[in-house]
Amino acid sequence: MNHVIEVRNLYKDYQTAAGPFPVLKDVNLIIERGDYVAIMGPSGSGKSTFMNILGCLDIPSAGDYFLEGHPVARLDSNALAQLRNKTIGFVFQGFNLLARSSLLDNVALPLVYSGQDKSTRHEKAKQVLIKVGLGNYLNSRPSQISGGQQQRVAIARALVNNPSLILADEPTGNLDSKTSEEIMELFDNLNKEGITIVLVTHETDIAEHASRQVRFLDGKIVHDSYKQAEAEETA
Repeated sequence: MNHVIEVRNLYKDYQTAAGPFPVLKDVNLIIERGDYVAIMGPSGSGKSTFMNILGCLDIPSAGDYFLEGHPVARLDSNALAQLRNKTIGFVFQGFNLLARSSLLDNVALPLVYSGQDKSTRHEKAKQVLIKVGLGNYLNSRPSQISGGQQQRVAIARALVNNPSLILADEPTGNLDSKTSEEIMELFDNLNKEGITIVLVTHETDIAEHASRQVRFLDGKIVHDSYKQAEAEETA
């Protein structure tokens, strides 16, 4: 099976004083291994809620979610944590770095839960920091580097467990246009190496980096296309 993600008939309601408020309505989506997907849509369209469900940070009200073929809803908390830690690397708009820790320790943090000794964790963290161009900043703290460099640290942290999937929520939202392009080039290269990437963005130029664009509106997918398919249609 090539599916990294399979979502079937997904619904998500939030309970309010006025009753249930529907956020996602009958969403169906398959993401194959190696896909590079930009999820778009206006504020309130459901895209962020959908990403939280993909990252196992939230649960649907109804429907099925399979991650690497595993039925997420049927996993106990330990099995789910193991699957998430092994499969998914997260990149957030706000970087979410520990201010008092070195870049090396920030990147090594996900490895703590896998029971590896400190020297092994640090060596793996060092290698991914070199990979994202920060090999000379291992002992620096987040406050000593730029915003773009901090996002590179966040990407290194997402990579340290060799995930098959990276989920990125507005990864360039806090960056200027030049730095955004540098970060997106890094994502482009990671995808070329075979990592599946799903990112949420409201910026068209950022979404253009992806080979597939999925648009949400009012809790539903209203557009789903690959660049290649569009090129063939216009040829």
